[in-house]
Amino acid sequence: MWNLKGQTAIITGGSKGIGRATVSEFLKLGADVLYTGRNADDILRVEDEFTAAGHSVKGIVADVTVAEDRHKIANWAENNWKAVTILVNNAGINIRKKAMDFSEQEYRQVVETNLMSPFLLARELYPYLKKSGNGKIINVASSAATQDVGTGTPYAMAKAGLLQQTRSLAVEWARDNIRVNAVSPWYTRTPLTENILEGERKEMILRRTPLNRIAEPEEIASVIAFLAMDNSSFITGQTIVADGGMSVKAL
Repeated sequence: MWNLKGQTAIITGGSKGIGRATVSEFLKLGADVLYTGRNADDILRVEDEFTAAGHSVKGIVADVTVAEDRHKIANWAENNWKAVTILVNNAGINIRKKAMDFSEQEYRQVVETNLMSPFLLARELYPYLKKSGNGKIINVASSAATQDVGTGTPYAMAKAGLLQQTRSLAVEWARDNIRVNAVSPWYTRTPLTENILEGERKEMILRRTPLNRIAEPEEIASVIAFLAMDNSSFITGQTIVADGGMSVKAL
């Protein structure tokens, strides 16, 4: 059971960082993978790399905030797979500003990408997850969902909403044999955090982290993979916090 053989997985934001590490982990465990991203060059580079290694993988250019692109993801799955067994809502963005410095457009962009899009894509893929008889949704949230970690208010609001979305859908869709869980990482070494993990900011992160290091994307991907496996078949509506002990450390 410690594998994903016979599973079909859709991973959003799969060309970089945690998403790319999750694509790699799922392929190693035997899943067929469709992943999305917004940069065509990144998509082709990752697809070529994994295809050359003999894996069943497809990358498509898609922005999960766009309805037509969500339809494109669902249509590809319908035309190529009998059902979808796993959805990983990983795509996300952040704009780091003080609350009063956000434009309405920036605020909406952060919330739509991190909160609304996972809900809308889950609804889009619901028939295919239900058809599988063994559907799993894993939402990638953040430590910012439960405490202030300096990420900015709109991002924290959206990720907190994603946790409640996880709980509510887990209850509503349990009758359809669809499990819904989340993973909340602390700062992880990805292209999007390279500029942040320097100087005083890095020192602050390490001081707050009992394990005294930055997470690697593969470490988060392994938690996502566990929640996608049948080994976790009695877990739903839960959030696994992968933060090196940060949330339990006394200030």
